[in-house]
Amino acid sequence: MGEPDDSGRFGRFGGRFVPETLVPACQELEQGFREAWSDDSFRREFEDLLQNYAGRPSPMTECSNLSNELGVRILLKREDLNHTGSHKINNVLGQTLLAKRMGKNRIVAETGAGQHGVATATAAAYFGQECVVYMGEVDVRRQALNVYRMELLGAEVRTAMSGSRTLKDAVNEAMRDWVASVESSYYCLGSVMGPHPYPWMVREFHRVLGEEALAQSKTMLNGDVPDVVVACVGGGSNAIGIFSGFVDTRSELVGVEPAGGAAVGRAVPGVVHGSLSYLMQDEFGQVNEAQSVSAGLDYPGVGPEHSHLADIGRARYEAVTDRQVLDAFSLLSRSEGIIPALEPSHALAWVVRCKAELQGKTVLINLSGRGDKDVAQVQAIQAGDPLALETVDFSTELEGS
Repeated sequence: MGEPDDSGRFGRFGGRFVPETLVPACQELEQGFREAWSDDSFRREFEDLLQNYAGRPSPMTECSNLSNELGVRILLKREDLNHTGSHKINNVLGQTLLAKRMGKNRIVAETGAGQHGVATATAAAYFGQECVVYMGEVDVRRQALNVYRMELLGAEVRTAMSGSRTLKDAVNEAMRDWVASVESSYYCLGSVMGPHPYPWMVREFHRVLGEEALAQSKTMLNGDVPDVVVACVGGGSNAIGIFSGFVDTRSELVGVEPAGGAAVGRAVPGVVHGSLSYLMQDEFGQVNEAQSVSAGLDYPGVGPEHSHLADIGRARYEAVTDRQVLDAFSLLSRSEGIIPALEPSHALAWVVRCKAELQGKTVLINLSGRGDKDVAQVQAIQAGDPLALETVDFSTELEGS
């Protein structure tokens, strides 16, 4: 996975579709990142933070019980064991370190499930930066624990009340803030989406995930690689991180989207939040609202590099239903004693659904986050709480479900 072209595109996807007032800010960010990424002292400081603050390398776990149950050899890349509980800390440490280098001491971020918000608040506290996190009102309600964690860490959480009141709307509000305060603020975007250079920059900060996974796989598999590498996809940062380690190998790459937010599955190009990518939209080009039990995947678009990988046939993208996700959440918990976040439960749900075609194969799943944040929500859904059930769609059925 190399750099995008001079216009910030991966193939035909990507680019920089922003208001004129933000063009200089994007150019400044690109220049700042290029200079930092080529500076050995910056790279050393970033790597030291990953090791001694975030806790990398994250381990790889073989799931013997689940493997026996499914007839598929299951390996987990344990991003859930990072500091703050997900892969998000990789990118956030890189971006807040870059913000410090660029002299920006106010950090603006968006969050869906709250994991990016928690990671941003954590890094901002570490560097002594002011932090404002935007979060949709629906997600504030279903992720109350993470809201408290952000506030405990010193961040101000601002509720987005427009539209679907989920991740898309939090991004909208964060970008409006950035437009209004660009001289003093740094926008710490949480996924491989948005205008150039964000999709490329965020992927580079997450590349460590894929590099570790490749080396660990070869150790566990006697020099070989997994037959299939699977990760959930909303914007797609955890997936692009692990895919980066295997894109030049024989491993099949599978991204798993929620059925109510399958942007790649619909394969309709459009512009959202500053880049051209596959997007959920109607016949008039209006953005359709995504729906997912998982707040972190409740997004109508996808990162442009994922669209490119789908376009060239290097990765395929599948969708699973909320019911399948909740079943997978419970399955991993009871079989291995590992409670996954609802986001990576999508990846496991696809493996469970397709176990017949995967018989005898080795499958690596990126366990991008732990499920502490989701336990209360799942408990409420199982108890039939009307508020919790508002965010679940049990009516969606997929072929082969």
